[in-house]
Amino acid sequence: MNLNEAKSKLSKVGQEHILKYYDELSEIEKENLIDQIDLVDFSVLESISNKDSATRKGVITPIEAMDLAEIDCKREEYEEIGLRAISNGEVGAVLLAGGMGTRLGSDDPKGMYNIGITKDVFIFERIIANLMEVVNRSGSYIHLFIMTSDKNHTRTTDFLKEKNYFGYSKDFIHFFRQGMAPASDYKGKVFMEEKGKIACSPNGNGGWYSSMATNGILDTIKRSGIKWLNVFAVDNVLQRIADPCFIGATIAKNCSVGAKVVRKCSPDEKVGVMCLEDGRPSIVEYYELTEAMINEKNDKGEPAYNFGVILNYLFKVEDLDNILDKEMPYHLVEKKIQYIDDNGMIIKPTEPNGYKFEVLILDMIHLMDSCLPYEVIREKEFAPIKNRSGVDSVDTARELCKLNGIEL
Repeated sequence: MNLNEAKSKLSKVGQEHILKYYDELSEIEKENLIDQIDLVDFSVLESISNKDSATRKGVITPIEAMDLAEIDCKREEYEEIGLRAISNGEVGAVLLAGGMGTRLGSDDPKGMYNIGITKDVFIFERIIANLMEVVNRSGSYIHLFIMTSDKNHTRTTDFLKEKNYFGYSKDFIHFFRQGMAPASDYKGKVFMEEKGKIACSPNGNGGWYSSMATNGILDTIKRSGIKWLNVFAVDNVLQRIADPCFIGATIAKNCSVGAKVVRKCSPDEKVGVMCLEDGRPSIVEYYELTEAMINEKNDKGEPAYNFGVILNYLFKVEDLDNILDKEMPYHLVEKKIQYIDDNGMIIKPTEPNGYKFEVLILDMIHLMDSCLPYEVIREKEFAPIKNRSGVDSVDTARELCKLNGIEL
């Protein structure tokens, strides 16, 4: 793209201000800004005018989960199926690690956070150790695809290289960058982070597969014969990745996607819940649950909406390919967004001043024909690190690690 093409693109979407300081930039800065204009998808701004439609739900009904008792009855069968798939190279793992450790008081990528007490124990280290358990059991390495972002890519790749990938074979580790979306004020005017840089942010956890496609990672998946992808978040240090029983159960039930879930610890726990929406698998957020839904019971006399998701999903690649070209709604997230004003001064707002735009994995699930909610034991598989202290914090994760015999 050249300057005239950039001007034409910006004119069509009413964002001409992006080039306001163009003449003041160095040649390198000019080139970088033109490249960014070329890459940015400004169509996401259209979601501001129909922001309510992205969150509008259809008819919500319960979905049956495979509970612990049912899993135990067929554990041997499911594990055999899962181990066979792993040994045949049909399973890959996708680590969503595009975030920073800002809420933990760190300027590094979240995966670099050290949860150790008497020694160094990094989040990345714990995740790879969990994956290595399956590698050792199956005798086969699993391709690990790590999604970074523009903000943390270099630091993440350098760190893992410095640590020799914590013993994992580098031939089976692949990095790709998450797609970015522009940030704007409430009227849709895109913020400038610097005179030569548009303010952008990662496009949400629902953009992982399209980001793999953009980065050419799908070629590796096809070439390797991978049929299933286990996608999971970086902040849960007890994640069981490429879990043979989970994989086997999802395959045995012939589902497009499997979702690890835990029983809610209270009716009002702030966690998304598996459900059906207009007859298709979906997730209803905790704040969307009505009083009637909270009190509804299933055939066993248990709460009908009782299984919360932990962001650990197993997707069939064939079905992911089928939805790759389907549009997913952008969700608007109000944030405090740093920007430069009309005088070129940096403004650091103390209150939310605009939107960031995200596509969510729950919308990917809703595009699938079938889903298996698969119950796991909370204390053994769910130790999220979202806060520095309090609920779902470094402290609670450390205690759960100790409970599971993990030396910190």
